[in-house]
Amino acid sequence: MSSAKADGWTSLPQMMLDLSRGWHGRPMLRAWQDKGWRQVTWGEFAARTAALAAFLRAEGVAPGDRVLLVSENRPEFPIADTAIMAIGGVTVPTYTTNTVADHAHILRDSGATAAIVSTRKLAAAVAAASAIAGRQLDLLLCMEGEAAGAALVSHAWARAEATPSDPTSLLAEAELIPPGRLACIVYTSGTGGLPKGVMLPHRAMLSNREGVASLARKLHLDGTPYLSFLPLSHSYEHTVGGFLLPSLGVEVVYSRGADRLAAEFQEIRPSIITAVPRLFEVLRGRIEAGVEKEGGYKAALFRRALALGLRKLDGPPLGLLERVQDVVLDRLVRAKVRDLFGGKLQAMVSGGARLDPDLSGFFLAMGLPVIQGYGQTEAGPVISVNPPWAIRRETVGPPLPGVEARIADDGELCVRGDLVMDGYWNDPEATARALRDGWLHTGDVGEIGTGGYIRITDRKRDFIKTLGGDMVSPAKLESLLMAEPEIAQAVVAGEGRPGIVALLVPAEGMEEKAKAAVERVNRKLSSIERIRHTAVVPPFSVENGMLTPTMKVKRRVVLEQHAAVTEGLFRR
Repeated sequence: MSSAKADGWTSLPQMMLDLSRGWHGRPMLRAWQDKGWRQVTWGEFAARTAALAAFLRAEGVAPGDRVLLVSENRPEFPIADTAIMAIGGVTVPTYTTNTVADHAHILRDSGATAAIVSTRKLAAAVAAASAIAGRQLDLLLCMEGEAAGAALVSHAWARAEATPSDPTSLLAEAELIPPGRLACIVYTSGTGGLPKGVMLPHRAMLSNREGVASLARKLHLDGTPYLSFLPLSHSYEHTVGGFLLPSLGVEVVYSRGADRLAAEFQEIRPSIITAVPRLFEVLRGRIEAGVEKEGGYKAALFRRALALGLRKLDGPPLGLLERVQDVVLDRLVRAKVRDLFGGKLQAMVSGGARLDPDLSGFFLAMGLPVIQGYGQTEAGPVISVNPPWAIRRETVGPPLPGVEARIADDGELCVRGDLVMDGYWNDPEATARALRDGWLHTGDVGEIGTGGYIRITDRKRDFIKTLGGDMVSPAKLESLLMAEPEIAQAVVAGEGRPGIVALLVPAEGMEEKAKAAVERVNRKLSSIERIRHTAVVPPFSVENGMLTPTMKVKRRVVLEQHAAVTEGLFRR
């Protein structure tokens, strides 16, 4: 398959509907339904998309209208997404975990005139949010049965998909969509403050597709399964899982949830997965716990396999006897670890937050290709990625083809290219700060090394300035703390204070050992960075508002919720 630009695609629905003609009978999506896996072919996808597009148009959705899309990962999500865009609408994908207040903010800010939701419960939440926002929705479409909502026009999915339609006619219409037309508004979950709506035109995501395609082809992913478990409402999964990987012939399999992942790795045997660093931490913890439980010679063999694997990554080169040992241990130990993930993985992509090199080193030493990429919603969202055959684990890889990167005088990483957003919806001031002279200012401090490999060192705006005027990186301290097996989550504080304190969530059963972990971290830090006092707090979660849906810690919320605790630490 040639690149998007070479194929002449100017929009996402044009690409998807065009591909469906040649891949009519090929499996595109797979989801658990009625106690079994059900596949959706490309032909079925096109037919259902065309029917929904015809229904939306008949119900009054016009070019430029914003349509809220609130759903779990399921085939109806990309069908709705593509249908909205195909008739010139703008998708506003949002999280199912959003509160009513979150939905109200997005409805008010985006000016959405219609909403598509997956369940009656979500329909009720969106209906309540529309009342709070003072916005009358013209259409509320529910994927599962009729959706009741006061003063709302409500419809069931079956009626929508029964609308007479023609995929060929819809493709002809999609071919007229210019690449600069707005495709979606993705609200950044953020770690503080109200979410901002990022305006992504078709060209931004097509640019991502073109840039990643050249790398993906070398992995021969065509016809292989991708296990999708990040929310499709997240910018990464929206672009990569919703459009990019399917367009490369990959079958997208929607996971039933984190508690089923271990079984699904064995059942699906995916070629590629994507996850946030927190999941990799959990997976490493489970592997290490299993090794510790085995004990004896098996634990010794595991440690030796890990040590030799790290030597192959970092040097010095293995000697003759060590090379023989390495071959044997690969069969005895590493192969069993790889089998836990199905044995077919060619790429385990980490994004969304910094991946600790020790964590990636653990998996790489076991022969599992964990690769770190980098991006943000404002850039399509993929900016750079480590090629699986040339990984430098201290970096986030070189920019994708077609992406320019430079370091500003103050150390901030800036990028330019078709992938960059149009701006923030209804926020010209924030847009002016982020987009200057054609460059997107990422807010991340970084370096560009040999071969263009980018290394992110910090968030520009996230430094703590202590009472003594010293600048301390909370990201660095929190990363070091959470790299310790005894600590699951950590947030540090110290703005305008004489020193640094930390709120800790110990790993299960590790409360008494957390203090020793902090002492180990402190030995790696300068005097101004050292953590003076700590307090144990309840776990941060999406439900209590302290984690984003992609498991990023909302530092501002955590510190607000535990203000009395941190104040007590400062007074010690």
